[in-house]
Amino acid sequence: MTQPLILPAPAKLNLCLHILGRRTDGYHELQTAFQLLDYGDELRFSCRKDGDIRLAPALAGVSLKDNLIYRAAAALHPLASDPTGVDIHLTKRLPMGGGLGGGSSNAATTLIALNQLWDCGLDTPTLQAIGLKLGADVPVFVGGHSAWAEGVGERLTPLELPERWYLVITPNTAVSTAGVFCHKDLTRDTAPITVAAFLERGGKNDCQSLVRKLYPEVDKVLIWLENFVSNARMSGTGASVFAAFDSKADALEILRQTPESWSSFVARGVNQSPVSQMGD
Repeated sequence: MTQPLILPAPAKLNLCLHILGRRTDGYHELQTAFQLLDYGDELRFSCRKDGDIRLAPALAGVSLKDNLIYRAAAALHPLASDPTGVDIHLTKRLPMGGGLGGGSSNAATTLIALNQLWDCGLDTPTLQAIGLKLGADVPVFVGGHSAWAEGVGERLTPLELPERWYLVITPNTAVSTAGVFCHKDLTRDTAPITVAAFLERGGKNDCQSLVRKLYPEVDKVLIWLENFVSNARMSGTGASVFAAFDSKADALEILRQTPESWSSFVARGVNQSPVSQMGD
């Protein structure tokens, strides 16, 4: 029996999120900078002889067929060289609905792992194309590199970002990404910028002011964090909020003061994801 394959599914932060406009298909044209972290979920994969795809534990409020891990496995299953199945066990560390990409990262890690275990022989661009059908954030995790993203998030340019430490705080609330993007008050007319301009001056999160109004708990975290730093920002559509630090010690100092009612962790920003080394 093949040994189980255990792989990370790292979190991401959106260092900026610019919404340039709404497309005719209903999606939004975006610019964002994805910063990968050295912290996230973990998945264990073990081959089965009966061809079944089994996932544990179940996620509250998510049916099996809606789970991105299951959907990723089901998408690759017809391409397996042998009719084998898989047992997948998820160790969940990232909050759901936090804007940290947990579900997308889980799907990407599943594609990368099963491409190897099932000997599908697919290259990274092909896996990214499959991943895009599962979610706009999946391709960046398959590529495994911090990146500047455009389109709906699928046009990726790898970024070499300075190594920084991040304090990430998530209140006890989940933000509806669809609800934010459909809201009439969302800013949708930000002018596009270049990668060079972002690296020089940074960017903003066009969803942040709206989410602060709609979700008071997110606003509370930002107000609290702004007492310590000037760079507090929301990731994606939230609910997670983060701040960047030059040292781990500085980040941990604020972490120790974070109210216990909020979920929080400190992680290092990485340009290359360990799991991406299996992608080719």
